[in-house]
Amino acid sequence: MKNYYCLLLTLIFLNSYSIQAQEDEEDYSIYDDYELEDDTPIKRYASPKISGMSPQKFIGVSFDAQMPYKYEFSEVTFPQTQNNGFDVDEDNPEINETGKAKFTGGFRFSSNIPIISKSSFVWQSGINYMDTRYNINENLNSPRSPITLPDGSEARSLGRILNEDGLRNINWTNTFFFPLNEKDFIVFQGQMDLSGNYGLDEFQSLSTIRYSAAAVYGRRVNDYYRWGVGVSRTYRVGNLNYVPVVMFDWTSDNRKWGTEILFPARAYVRYNINQNSLLLAGFDLEGQSYRIDDYSINGNSYEIRRGEVRPKLEFQTRISGYIWATVQAGYRMDWSYDADELDGEGDFFRGFFGDQDFGMINNLENPLFFNVGLNFVSQ
Repeated sequence: MKNYYCLLLTLIFLNSYSIQAQEDEEDYSIYDDYELEDDTPIKRYASPKISGMSPQKFIGVSFDAQMPYKYEFSEVTFPQTQNNGFDVDEDNPEINETGKAKFTGGFRFSSNIPIISKSSFVWQSGINYMDTRYNINENLNSPRSPITLPDGSEARSLGRILNEDGLRNINWTNTFFFPLNEKDFIVFQGQMDLSGNYGLDEFQSLSTIRYSAAAVYGRRVNDYYRWGVGVSRTYRVGNLNYVPVVMFDWTSDNRKWGTEILFPARAYVRYNINQNSLLLAGFDLEGQSYRIDDYSINGNSYEIRRGEVRPKLEFQTRISGYIWATVQAGYRMDWSYDADELDGEGDFFRGFFGDQDFGMINNLENPLFFNVGLNFVSQ
């Protein structure tokens, strides 16, 4: 009997094992009517950044100040209205105003906010504001003759206008990054500027908005190097100009050294001290066309073509989290402070070969400048 029970238990165990094995065996025939998912490779796009670059500034506030310098302003003439301007190769215009600017500078606000940020497309937009105040000390015999408008009325001297009103610039900038594939990309930037001696409580006519644009084709060679070439319509030297653009961003293998170049707007050599601090050495090209309301008559716009080159050293350091501080020290070199009278049809392109007369020919000495700021950054 005992042997019988042993035999019975053995048969039950073997049968259970057989049933379990049948249940565990996969029947792949049930998948015959299904197709595999599309195994097409995912398209990859060039990144808008390379390793080691200075952090991108989303929002920034700063204060800019220039040391004292002397100035010379010519007579105010009206080439469009009276056909009495200065020739483009005028070397010694008659000086009507002289004095000293004991202070030039003011508050600046910048923003560059991501609106759309995808691997296949990036759009950033920002409002920027620059307030330039002057503390002008005119010489005793300045102006030598009163400023007379074409209708016979008298106007304030340019030195007095700068001292009492200052100059302001508000611009709206949009930047679009279009990666074509994993290496190649196109960058387009458009900018609208409203510049002049207006007050925030009374803007000048929106017909005086000046438009700038740039387009660059680039190639991201690797995570540490990219280059690009393009063309720009710009007011960075004061008057309207069309110039080629060169991009050259590079970081060394040890991530200590690099370049950040978008010539001619700016060019820096970078030294990364550590993850929280870096040093830039190079220059900025800064400028715009500023409407002087007092001299803008008969539907024309009288504009100071302000352009300056700023060689500088800039120190950036993390204060806390995404807040970084910047300190700049450099030399403000006067590129242009001449003036044009523009007719009601808008601006003109003088370039290197145009012969349109200047309304004023002005000279500024070159002082040191300083700038301190706080920024909310991307990393």
